[in-house]
Amino acid sequence: MLVWLAAEFTDTFSVLNLFRYITARTGAATITAMLVVFLCGPWIISHLKVRQGRGQPIREDGPERHIIEKQGTPTMGGLMILLGICGAVLLWGDLSNGYVWLVLFVTLAYGLVGFYDDFLKVSK
Repeated sequence: MLVWLAAEFTDTFSVLNLFRYITARTGAATITAMLVVFLCGPWIISHLKVRQGRGQPIREDGPERHIIEKQGTPTMGGLMILLGICGAVLLWGDLSNGYVWLVLFVTLAYGLVGFYDDFLKVSK
């Protein structure tokens, strides 16, 4: 989306030509995704802890340290990663490229599988 916006203003601001290159957009998308996860992450984690209560179920046959440390950990943390990836792709990707949409769809499909798996874990 920002690719199209930058293309409109390259005559006025020549520095925006930088966003024609995929390497510059990749770096910007990486930074954007990290910022989204770092800024939204604490809110999402606290929201998931409140909604899930005791967290994910823990197997009792594991190591004692694992049982203690894993207690109260919320599931569905992959939502943060998906939010960061989708936001960065939609901002910095060339949305006229069909492969961008294909990869975004496959990523969301895998996220849906993870969501379903975590939902089954929590609802038992």
